[in-house]
Amino acid sequence: MFTKILIANRGEIACRVIATCQRLGIATVAVYSDADRNARHVRLADEAIAIGPAPARESYLRGDAILEAARRTGAQAIHPGYGFLSENAGFAQACAEAGIVFIGPSAAAIRAMGDKSAAKALMQQAGVPLTPGYHGDEQIPEFLRKQADSIGYPVLIKASAGGGGKGMRRVDDSATFTEALASCQREAQSAFGNAHVLVEKYVERPRHIEIQVFGDSHGNVVYLFERDCSVQRRHQKVLEEAPAPGMTPERRAAMGKAAVDAARAVNYVGAGTVEFIAGPDGDFYFMEMNTRLQVEHPVTECITGTDLVEWQLRVASGEPLPLQQDQLQIRGHALEARLYAEDADRGFLPSTGTLRHLRLPANTAHVRVDAGVEQGDAITPFYDPMIAKLIVWDVDRDAALRRMQQALAECEVVGVTTNAAFLRRLVMTDSFTQAKLDTALIEREQAALAPNDGDSDPALWALAAIAGVATSEAASRDARDPHSPWQAQDGWRLGAAAARMLTLEHRGAQRSVTVQGAGEQWTVHIDGNALQGSGRLAGEALRVQIGEQLHRATVIRDGSELYLFGSEGVQRFTLHDPVSEADQSVADAGSLVAPMPGRIVATLVAPGTAVKRGAPLLVLEAMKMEHTLQAPADGTVQGYRVKAGDQVGDGAVLVDFEAA
Repeated sequence: MFTKILIANRGEIACRVIATCQRLGIATVAVYSDADRNARHVRLADEAIAIGPAPARESYLRGDAILEAARRTGAQAIHPGYGFLSENAGFAQACAEAGIVFIGPSAAAIRAMGDKSAAKALMQQAGVPLTPGYHGDEQIPEFLRKQADSIGYPVLIKASAGGGGKGMRRVDDSATFTEALASCQREAQSAFGNAHVLVEKYVERPRHIEIQVFGDSHGNVVYLFERDCSVQRRHQKVLEEAPAPGMTPERRAAMGKAAVDAARAVNYVGAGTVEFIAGPDGDFYFMEMNTRLQVEHPVTECITGTDLVEWQLRVASGEPLPLQQDQLQIRGHALEARLYAEDADRGFLPSTGTLRHLRLPANTAHVRVDAGVEQGDAITPFYDPMIAKLIVWDVDRDAALRRMQQALAECEVVGVTTNAAFLRRLVMTDSFTQAKLDTALIEREQAALAPNDGDSDPALWALAAIAGVATSEAASRDARDPHSPWQAQDGWRLGAAAARMLTLEHRGAQRSVTVQGAGEQWTVHIDGNALQGSGRLAGEALRVQIGEQLHRATVIRDGSELYLFGSEGVQRFTLHDPVSEADQSVADAGSLVAPMPGRIVATLVAPGTAVKRGAPLLVLEAMKMEHTLQAPADGTVQGYRVKAGDQVGDGAVLVDFEAA
């Protein structure tokens, strides 16, 4: 076994590898970019080496810098995690030539499976079922469009050199094929340095089922059963579970055999995932093989009682697989949800900022949290915006589902917008609870997944108003001189208590609420009704009785934003200050601004063009994905303030736009 390894990655996977190494007594070396100087994986590792500026291509994608760090620290092996260089055959080859073990498959296996077109030809020879499509080398747009026409729509354009939903588009007709192809190729070139794509038949109502495989250098290959990863948006996984609901023993055995055959075809050593598209009639087709550990591997660990990172380390050091196929069994059911810094209500736009408050569920026998950040850390525009993975396990799917609902409700995040509320609505939809799974589940459940425009429960607004007043009083008590009457904000006066009027906004609705009282007795006037409240704020814990209902919430005040975290998740209110907002400038009312930091890829219409609401105006690349910004209304594009290639910050004015 190794005595020291270097982790060529960041975030939760780097932290996970470090934890396993610590348990096994292996010293660890972290590498970091300028943006990650104070990151959690850097703090956890025994040693840390800087490898370059924030952009991944100047740091985490620099194999030479990572190898030099390994040489300097005496690391015997490099664990690539997932993403970055984990499926880079050139890097795996460079490690071998430097006498450093690459904890993964051989460079030859990565090359064989890394090019989707070549991999499908290899799988055809191995007898693994394939989806109908074009997997050749010709990349002329008109030729590819004709191939799509002959395959029959809908088709799927996929980047040949990568995964993670990048460089992938569904196309429903010939007229939109060329535009979708150009976008896929740009995204593939940016993410993987290779614009090559393939075109396949899009299987209707498909399920995405993948098989975890593991091989060693002694000729053993096993499969650790399946994961259902059908719940996706933009071809990126959102929820994963193991085992796949409704999987029969016969189908499991057939898919497991196909996956093992695929691995044996390239003499595979290490952890890998063979991904299949499964049709509603029980048919399944090989999609690709990911020659690395997957983000969703914890659900496999939960149902098999294994540590796949430990398996990787043991196999890479020359040991045989810890277990053979007949020793592997499924126990219970596991679910994983990816907690991202993103705004699900705005097209899943990534959110950046400092995690001013972060509280996640505690790790127990039933709940596991894999996180790469802690409170005070920043979510930057340079990398994937994952905050944590929530993994739950129980004896069956229904019990695991209840645990996931509770775990999501316990997530408290302030500083960035997260998808926690969306995930909670998602796991409570009819389709998911009843295991009616396919890759269109999110689109099918849009009505159930949409947030309310504004909660009409007066008690909720009253609770927020009391929280707003109570946090102001707490701030007054914490001031430099808490005994000074001039700093008090409790509205005290001789006679009756002062009435304080608050303007609150919640999910697009805005109300004026009047609060009287202080301490523990409150009267809240809202919509012509007076609600009586009894309770107080103790630290962050608010406990108030309104009518017959006792309300408990953790209250976090962040400037004008008020967060109430309770058993049903988070309620976010904005406290409007009419004085400070009275002079708000409207100079940019006729402009389109950047929703996040990023790079301008293309401007799509000429200045002076009249457009309809929703017309695409420009393409912004951020966090490895392209985002098309659209016209906010019918009107005219007066001009652009940016050009292709420009880097822009969050809120930068991009387009001068005149509404009709």
